[in-house]
Amino acid sequence: MKPIIILAAAIVAFNSFSWGQTSPRLLRFDLALMSGGGSSTPNVPLDNITVTKKKQTVAVLYSLLLPGMGEWYADDFASGRYSLIAEATLWLTYASFQQYGNWYQSDARQYASAHAGASLSGKNDQFFVNMGNFNNVYDYNDQKLRERDLANVYDPAAGYSWIWDTDADRQHFRAMRVSSDKILNNSKFVIGAVIMNHIISAVNAARLVRHYNKNADLGLGSWQLEPNLIGESGQIDGMRLTYTQHF
Repeated sequence: MKPIIILAAAIVAFNSFSWGQTSPRLLRFDLALMSGGGSSTPNVPLDNITVTKKKQTVAVLYSLLLPGMGEWYADDFASGRYSLIAEATLWLTYASFQQYGNWYQSDARQYASAHAGASLSGKNDQFFVNMGNFNNVYDYNDQKLRERDLANVYDPAAGYSWIWDTDADRQHFRAMRVSSDKILNNSKFVIGAVIMNHIISAVNAARLVRHYNKNADLGLGSWQLEPNLIGESGQIDGMRLTYTQHF
């Protein structure tokens, strides 16, 4: 029986030395010591569970890709779900600003076509800014000639012509154009909020991984030896020693 006990102790020591403390492990070693010439039967291991530590860099990359994903990797999606909800809400807001801003811009330009006779094809944003500032293309060209800015003079014969029906129409168009630009500019601030949400989620995911790994380390080095008698109807046939250790 004594050689069996020595062998069991050697196996436990070998496992402790070879596994070290790189990651939390659980070893359960059962050794049955039988009386009456019975055999000693070691079972190694009955239960061997490995808890793998997580990497902060992976969590950060996951959250930078999709907020909430890093928290999910750190086994704490309860906090990560708020980042994911914020992400969906921000993109929905961005889409709404873009759709409404483009619709309002198109409506303003159609108004300019109807009340100033402007041709919309091939025109850039600056052309419509100038339309809102001058009653007709001739007033605009006179201003550019006085400034000796010949490069920005429009050719009315090439489709760059407009004459507003009334000054009130011009002012109304200008107000519509400014409003559409504000709406589209607001969408850019939403993109900034999206980027910030990714960064906040990444920082939170790194913190959660650090906390996860710290909790995993708490079990390193603890052990327990539990003796149990073997037998039925009051007859003792031997003893079972259960050795449990966390690495």
